[in-house]
Amino acid sequence: MFNRPIPECAENEYKEVAWGIKADGEKFAPVTINRPKVGDFDVKMDMLYCGICHSDVHIAFNQLGGKTMYPCVPGHELVGKVVEVGPKVTKVKVGDHVGCGCIVDSCLDCEVCTQGDEQYCLGGKSVHTYNDRKRYTHIGGNPDTQTFGGYSGSQVIHEHFAIKIPEGMDLKAVGPLLCAGITMYDPLKHWGATNKDKKMTIGIIGIGGLGSMGIKLAKALGHKVVAISTSANKMEMAKEKGADDFVVSKDPESMKAHTSTMDLILNTVSASHQASTYIPLLGVDGTLVQLGLVLEAHAIGVGSLYRTRKTISGSHIGGIASTQECIDLCHKANIYPDVQLVEAKEI
Repeated sequence: MFNRPIPECAENEYKEVAWGIKADGEKFAPVTINRPKVGDFDVKMDMLYCGICHSDVHIAFNQLGGKTMYPCVPGHELVGKVVEVGPKVTKVKVGDHVGCGCIVDSCLDCEVCTQGDEQYCLGGKSVHTYNDRKRYTHIGGNPDTQTFGGYSGSQVIHEHFAIKIPEGMDLKAVGPLLCAGITMYDPLKHWGATNKDKKMTIGIIGIGGLGSMGIKLAKALGHKVVAISTSANKMEMAKEKGADDFVVSKDPESMKAHTSTMDLILNTVSASHQASTYIPLLGVDGTLVQLGLVLEAHAIGVGSLYRTRKTISGSHIGGIASTQECIDLCHKANIYPDVQLVEAKEI
């Protein structure tokens, strides 16, 4: 846990009241923070909506091993309207609707940044939208101060990290697409599901916020989608979201019926479990991608992998270009999460 007192405003900053937690053990309340003023390549957005992610809960209440910087203003699913742009900005204009996801900066020069994977920045780590330290020159204000998220009235970001929201999208439901949406879209893209000439059978483990979004995206991309859960309780909901089939992972007969049938499985489960349970569902060259944040180790028998060239991998959100692709696909296919609106005072 880190306590980082907010310094006095620099000449290139302004003060703003946001909703956050001032110190460990306290509740959400108004907190005054500093924001950078608009620089040459910056975009200022007035906040319209900000999604509440489960990771906001973990970080705000210091549930990740003392890594929370207080005061903490969460929020990495930002949706707003552009009210000011720097003189060198070309990506968006005043009046446009834009989004900002989980990262607000990276070195932009390393091999992975230049290929569009800013989330894996090798130049010193990407900078998260909140609860992180400014490392590069793309975020104005005092250097080496912390970032604050979208539970606030505005945000100022470098234009590179602004996601353009197409006209006509339901703005109140866009926020989670910038986290849950891209978290599912990026591995689909990386493992070939966006190739229009490739038809796959894709398994989605865990039918919650991430899983239901994965079903919608994989189906919109034209693939056979199989929902996987520990019980049949969510079968009806999964099929309403677009799943073609359903596997009950605790039912041996259900698992046997789908053995070696899947090309790609996205595992969203964050509760304690073993990934080895799902390896038999993969076909030759199949890949299981771990997305859920499971803190305990997984025990994997090597024999379950090498006999049919199976792979276990991981994936973390997505880069800016992929996030834009995800938003554009959701607009085209009318894909949105189910949302409930709350006011800041209800957080």
